[in-house]
Amino acid sequence: MATANFQQSYTDFPREWVSEEMTKVSDRLIQRRALLLLLIMLVASGFLAARLGYLQLWQNEFFQTKALEQRIQRIPVEGLRGAIYDRNGVPLALSVSAHTVYAIPAEVEDPEGTAKTLAGILGLDEDFILQRLSKRSATEWLKKKVGEEEARQIITLGLPGIGIVPTSTRIYPYGSVAPQVLGFVGIDNQGLEGLELYYDDFLRGTPGQTVFERDAHGRALEDGVRGYLPGTRGGDLFLTLDIFLQRIAEEEVRRATQETGSRLGLVLITDPKSGEILANAVYPTYDIEEFAKYPVANRRNIAVTDTYEPGSTFKAVTAAIAVNEGVASLHSGFFVPVYIRLSGWSIRCWNRGGHGSQSFAQTMQNSCNPYYAKLALDLGAERFYAGLTDFNLGYKTGVDFPGEMGGTLRAPSPNVPLVTWANIGFGQGLTITPIQLIASFGAIANDGIYSVPHYVKKLVTVEGAFPPDIPEQRQIVGIEAADITAYVLRSAVEVGSGKRAEVPGYDVAGKTGTAQLVENGRYSHSKMVTSFAGFAPKDDPQMAALLVLWEPQGAFYGGIIASPVFARLAQKVLPYLGVEPKATVSSGNRQAVVPDVGNLSVEQGTLLLKRAGFHVEVVGPGTRIIGQVPAPEARVDEGSLVYIYTDTDDSQVSTEQPNPYGA
Repeated sequence: MATANFQQSYTDFPREWVSEEMTKVSDRLIQRRALLLLLIMLVASGFLAARLGYLQLWQNEFFQTKALEQRIQRIPVEGLRGAIYDRNGVPLALSVSAHTVYAIPAEVEDPEGTAKTLAGILGLDEDFILQRLSKRSATEWLKKKVGEEEARQIITLGLPGIGIVPTSTRIYPYGSVAPQVLGFVGIDNQGLEGLELYYDDFLRGTPGQTVFERDAHGRALEDGVRGYLPGTRGGDLFLTLDIFLQRIAEEEVRRATQETGSRLGLVLITDPKSGEILANAVYPTYDIEEFAKYPVANRRNIAVTDTYEPGSTFKAVTAAIAVNEGVASLHSGFFVPVYIRLSGWSIRCWNRGGHGSQSFAQTMQNSCNPYYAKLALDLGAERFYAGLTDFNLGYKTGVDFPGEMGGTLRAPSPNVPLVTWANIGFGQGLTITPIQLIASFGAIANDGIYSVPHYVKKLVTVEGAFPPDIPEQRQIVGIEAADITAYVLRSAVEVGSGKRAEVPGYDVAGKTGTAQLVENGRYSHSKMVTSFAGFAPKDDPQMAALLVLWEPQGAFYGGIIASPVFARLAQKVLPYLGVEPKATVSSGNRQAVVPDVGNLSVEQGTLLLKRAGFHVEVVGPGTRIIGQVPAPEARVDEGSLVYIYTDTDDSQVSTEQPNPYGA
């Protein structure tokens, strides 16, 4: 009812009055909205004007630069790579000027004709060039390391859209000297292997650039921005290598590997007082300028990147640790049986009847495995392991070379049986790199002071020369321990298994090694690693050297095939280093000629030698003689000891243990 009354009363107002009032309200609302919109527009216009002013006045240079950058084409120019020299400044690797040919596809007027012309000059496939010229990219590389004559022809032709920028290429003035050490560079002159890779940042320098301004279609503007910023030259390396000694090492390792039918060979020569590597030769080798044509294995610097079980050469390390810890001395003695049993395994003496009572020096001369197994056990796992790690075994040496391995040395634990430590005592049951072994011998030669081996002597830039970052030398065993070890190593060459390493006028100290390779978790009866490690002269060592031969055929004993290589090295290296031979004094004894007993049975050879007045030691369990020391026809004192080396016999091997460092 109320609603009806309200509606009725509302309708009773004059229509004219209602319309007039509503119109007034509507006009006021429109005016307010218009004012608000105008205000917003004024504020927005002010903001835009301010922003435009800011961009035009304060950001003008920035946007002009950005616009220019979009029109600028930059073509990188390599900096000249630094050179590599030997220690005396002989150039081993140099960079010489070359050229890189590029294309700006948008500027090429006749792609087919241009491709045909360039193919004839550059020796490239025509379709390959045409494909590059047909791309929609700003620039395309056509060929790098182009020679002067080819570059001159292209410049003379003035082909639209084709340009040339300077670059460089690597050359080797003396051929492939130490290729596994130097390594090589790629198409862009970046280091890919060896020292070229390790010192790449230092050698490569700073790149430059060629600059030109282009239009929207990628064509160079005639009156646009153009410029050339040359790259800066990289630094130079002066190595510790000596090209003369390197050539000697390369020839000797080639000869030794080929003569013994070995799968692989290595010779290292170092300065034991500094750790400088004087020579590093690997065979088979490769041509550094044609590296892609050779197996990858030929390019490996196995001195650093490969590990092996060192065998009896390692007895020098065990001896040094044992003397340093008071477990052994020059007056130590030991009764050497035929074999000892440990944890159910046999550790045999190579002499069928054992050596009986032996002095400390005689155990090294006769390379008695049971004695050095005993030394390891007497030291105990904790002390022996600590001594080994002092020699940096089980760890990387820190040599300045890529891809270094640290070897395998298990830490003491209940899971490592005693037989493993006994095995390590005579150089089996652990793996090391050749560079670790030569560094260890260097420490023994240098009064117990360990030097980190290294390949670079100095780095040279325009600012001057500075040495490489090499860790400081450190004392790892006492002087007395080092001297005693050097003495017994000298005796091993004078009257022991290393006699063929003797060099008249020089006191050579060293040790032979013959180790079994591991196959399927057990030691092989037929595959061996043969080696000799030593230094000279004993009292003032100027050189240390290591020869390793993997899988020699026939005679495999270190005393037969490795010792003579060291002798030949020392005969050439020591005089070159300025070491004068001392005068040799005759023993005053009557001389006798050693008969040739090669290929005879052990019984026949022994009888023949004894009839000639010599004492005989039989090395190996075989029945046929494959070598002898001294060599046949050598003149030595009557009554001297002659070692005869026998072939293998699968029923008796020196080590009958499983692989102790894990399958």
